[in-house]
Amino acid sequence: MTDTLLRIKDDMSQQPFAAPAMTPTVAKRGDWWRDAVIYQVYPRSFADSNGDGMGDLEGVRTRLPYLRDLGVDAVWLSPFYASPQADAGYDVADYRAVDPMFGNLLDADALIRDAHELGLRIIVDLVPNHSSDQHEWFKRAVAEGPGSPLRERYHFRPGKGAGGALPPNDWESIFGGPAWTRVTEPDGTPGEWYLHLFAPEQPDFNWEHPAVGDEFRSILRFWLDMGVDGFRIDVAHGLVKAEGLPDLGSHDQVKLLGNDVMPFFDQEGVHEIYRQWRLVLDEYAGERIFVAEAWTPTIERTANYVRPDELHQAFNFQYLSTHWNAAELREVIDRTLDAMRPVGAPATWVLSNHDVTRHATRFANPPGLGTQIRLAGDRDLGLRRARAATLVMLALPGSAYVYQGEELGLPDVVDLPDEVRQDPAYFRGAGQDGFRDGCRVPIPWTRTGSSYGFGDGGSWLPQPDGWGELSVEAQTGEPGSTLELYRAALAVRREQRDLGAGSSVEWLRAPEGVLAFRRGEFVCVANTTGESVAMPAYGRVLVASGEILQVDDEAKVPADTTVWWTTASTA
Repeated sequence: MTDTLLRIKDDMSQQPFAAPAMTPTVAKRGDWWRDAVIYQVYPRSFADSNGDGMGDLEGVRTRLPYLRDLGVDAVWLSPFYASPQADAGYDVADYRAVDPMFGNLLDADALIRDAHELGLRIIVDLVPNHSSDQHEWFKRAVAEGPGSPLRERYHFRPGKGAGGALPPNDWESIFGGPAWTRVTEPDGTPGEWYLHLFAPEQPDFNWEHPAVGDEFRSILRFWLDMGVDGFRIDVAHGLVKAEGLPDLGSHDQVKLLGNDVMPFFDQEGVHEIYRQWRLVLDEYAGERIFVAEAWTPTIERTANYVRPDELHQAFNFQYLSTHWNAAELREVIDRTLDAMRPVGAPATWVLSNHDVTRHATRFANPPGLGTQIRLAGDRDLGLRRARAATLVMLALPGSAYVYQGEELGLPDVVDLPDEVRQDPAYFRGAGQDGFRDGCRVPIPWTRTGSSYGFGDGGSWLPQPDGWGELSVEAQTGEPGSTLELYRAALAVRREQRDLGAGSSVEWLRAPEGVLAFRRGEFVCVANTTGESVAMPAYGRVLVASGEILQVDDEAKVPADTTVWWTTASTA
């Protein structure tokens, strides 16, 4: 605790500072995370308080009342640590400092305090698979040359072939190209190679070295002492590599991700790391949580990360990747619930995030194009399906994640000029498609202004013409708007005891292409077809993503529409 306060005071020298509370002041609710709705904020694109075109922590802080009124339970902040920004902050140079573009530690403290006063919890990103190449450890490892003890904290290896001119193995970067970069030694000669599963500016830590584990347990305590309510763990599946770093024996390895256990992903050793972390987290009051970004071949393997003594939640990427199809949705829902039930963990549902094309655009296109696409598709169709898919997600048992701007029905910006793109994968061949910038364009708050209310000085990525008509201002109080649909659905989810909690659904008979299930006195029906269907009227309509025609005991559900009913008496 003392180290935390000293660090914050150093950040702001003589300014007064009150000690952070050890326990969040948000309302206590047992196992809050089991049915929580968590809102992802991508800080550089959420709100800009100082007019430099880049979102910041103070901007987030000023918009917290909006998130409270939206009806979410917690806010997940993508990285705001000190970073050269080679990968939008996922290349961390100092895990205990705020990058100046986002503010400082006092801003972080104020944001956490204000959130707690508003009844919101704060989850921060943690990046343990790799650091920045500007991290002090890595800079010293390179400067000290071969044999430096600090090189053991990363994966430095001699090359193969004549003069060590070839990489140590055949692993490929997720961003494209080899997963190895050769350093120039202090004497100017070509030297060892280091592993980076992502950009060259992101060297992978060697988690076999005890100093790495010690450092991250210290980092956990630093932010827990600041009052954060949990951590989203970036590349949670990647920390441990197979012994000996064996060749994979194939090319286009990124295409294999999600299909096979790779020698650099989803190794059994990661689970012991998280068991140690859980011991640290459980020292703190207030039900703090861990959330895993774990891309695994199966939902069953994902469940390994949320066993009782490990993490609390893991993103359900199989669900995110599922097409708007009733049969496919039912299959992935059943598999998810069946996998999570034995380990006692809640299912976690998500449709969009900062790494994939927004679902309003994915659903606007034919299936089979993947999760990163550059086609606008049928905008009206995509929005209609996105609204309907959201109601399905929020009706399922477990926790749900909302990515900033999806409550506005924002599409991906698919026509960004090449010269403004900043996704590092875009500049490397044979890796990810590199079009993540499209989902990261700053969100609109007002109908007009230099950046539609994002800030006073433009935005770091250009916003489309007409963005203002999708803004919070334009949609607030507008019947039928996507924003008001989210507000209504989240309010109903809080009111209905059969929503969110639990671990199962009761499937109902329904026509082909229609998903229908009951949860206590609640019924959800989703028509994934292109035609209206007649369904029983299960009771009183709570929320619908489109206009429902209901006469006596029958209801006509339009194409690509979801409706919620309650069978409870209004008496």
